Amino acid sequence: MAKIQILDINGKKAKDIETTLFEGQIRQDIIQKIAEVQKHGQPYAPSHLAGNQTSASGNVLHTRHDWKSDRGKGISRVPKKRMSDKGERFTWVGAVIPGTRGGRRAHPPKILSRIKSINKKEMKKGFLSALAMVASEKLVKEKYSRFDETDTKISLPIVLESKILSLKTKDFLTSLKSILGEYFNIALQEKSIRAGIAGMRNRKYKKTAGVLMVIGNKEEKKFNGIDIISAKELKIGDLVSNGARLILFTEQSIKDLEERINKQ
Repeated sequence: MAKIQILDINGKKAKDIETTLFEGQIRQDIIQKIAEVQKHGQPYAPSHLAGNQTSASGNVLHTRHDWKSDRGKGISRVPKKRMSDKGERFTWVGAVIPGTRGGRRAHPPKILSRIKSINKKEMKKGFLSALAMVASEKLVKEKYSRFDETDTKISLPIVLESKILSLKTKDFLTSLKSILGEYFNIALQEKSIRAGIAGMRNRKYKKTAGVLMVIGNKEEKKFNGIDIISAKELKIGDLVSNGARLILFTEQSIKDLEERINKQ
C-alpha cells in the first residue's frame, strides 16, 4: 500500500492514509475499450418515428358513396398525403406504410440493448488503470497545455479533507487557491466562443476541461466552474476523457471508491 497525503483547507498536510487505488498498471487499450462502451451512442436502429413524419392523413374513408373517398377512382386504399386541403384529387400520393415511396421499413432492426457487456475483471482492471493515470504527473500534464507555463511540480493524487465541502463559495475558492497554487487558473473551466460557422452547427461555445472533484456518496457540493461527481457515479470516461484529467478527491471519496472496488 502507498501512503497518500491528506491536505487541509489551507493546502497543508493534515495526515497520511494508505490505499492501493492508484497502484494499478496503466492499460490504455482497456480504458479506451470501456470508455467507448460507456458512451451514450446512437443505437443501430431507425427512429421510432421513421416514415411517420409526413402529412399523411393516416386513414382513408371507405364509405362507398362518398365523393371524396378513394372508391371508383382507381386509387389504392392506403394512407395518403394531404397535398391540398381543397378539391378531391390532391390526396393520391401514398405514405407511411412500407409499400409506398418513402414509407417506413417493413422489418427494421430492433433495439435489443443499448449497453454492451464488459467482463467484470476487465472493468475492474480498467477502472484501476484510469485511477493510476490520473495519479501520473506526466500524463496529466500532457492533457493540459497550460501546465507548460510553469515548472512547478504537482504532487498527485490530490486528496482533501472533507471539511472543504462545508465552506462557502468565497472560502472554497480561497482554499482551492491555497491547495493548487499556480495551477488554480487551470482548475476553473473557461468558456469561449468558437470562430466561424460553429454556431450554426450547435457548437458555438467551447470550454476547457478544468478540474474534476470526486466526493463521497453521501456528500454534497454545488459550484459553477468545476465538475463535481460522487464516487458511486464515477466512470472511466470521467477520469480519462481525452487524457488523464486533473482530479481532486475528498477523503471520504477514497473510502467509498475502495468499497466500490472491493465489491466488483
